[in-house]
Amino acid sequence: MVKTNAMRILETAGIPFSTKQYEFSEDQLDAVHAAASAGLPVEQVFKTIVMRNERNEIYVFCVPAETTVNLKKVRALTSSKDINPVKPQELLGLTGYIRGGCSPLGMKKKYPTFIDETAILFDEIYVSAGQRGMQIAVNGEKLAEACDAELAELTL
Repeated sequence: MVKTNAMRILETAGIPFSTKQYEFSEDQLDAVHAAASAGLPVEQVFKTIVMRNERNEIYVFCVPAETTVNLKKVRALTSSKDINPVKPQELLGLTGYIRGGCSPLGMKKKYPTFIDETAILFDEIYVSAGQRGMQIAVNGEKLAEACDAELAELTL
């Protein structure tokens, strides 16, 4: 198994985690399909969404796979008038990750990060390990600690 930057960050911080590999399809890279392919409870699988506001500031949001980011809430959290997901082709340059393998851990730059508060309802949640076909299982509060993220209400 390949060790990713996300795994190295958790190891260095002494945060326990495990990984789950799964088969993925290029045409189904979303978190819901990742959960199904890996046999994971979909409510515990979180997707990472990278967004840009009108001031060209980048923000990272981790939300449950089946949910939608509440733009009104994230605008308020980021003091933004307008905020939208970055284009998939911009993801690699901004984060070092590609669509379907974007982890909140180990991005090229440190961006303000927010994790949906429902992450603390579970002993562990799953986020991308930083490559397609692999998820990391980690405690939500420990993930927030490792990402220097704020837990907040982010979804509709």
